[in-house]
Amino acid sequence: MFVAIWQYEVRAGAEAEFETLYGADGAWVTLFREHAGYLGTDLLRDADSGRYLSIDRWRSEADYRSFLAADPTRYANLDAQGDALTLSERRIGHYSPTAAP
Repeated sequence: MFVAIWQYEVRAGAEAEFETLYGADGAWVTLFREHAGYLGTDLLRDADSGRYLSIDRWRSEADYRSFLAADPTRYANLDAQGDALTLSERRIGHYSPTAAP
């Protein structure tokens, strides 16, 4: 499994639109589902700060990289929609499971 985690600070008043775009039935998940190896996304909101985390799970890093290369124009368009709703976007990291001891 491969996981991409992103943190967002959403503009005041744009929370509902952000949650629609990044949520379980949003445009990002719709795009992800078109690609092999996509396993799911969790969108989490911090109760105190209002920041969000998105946790995107893929079968492998290769599947994730293939997705990124497949349709850069659509990716860029969705990214621009998200940029309009956020004050900041930060990649927390890309993660893979550790080897069993």
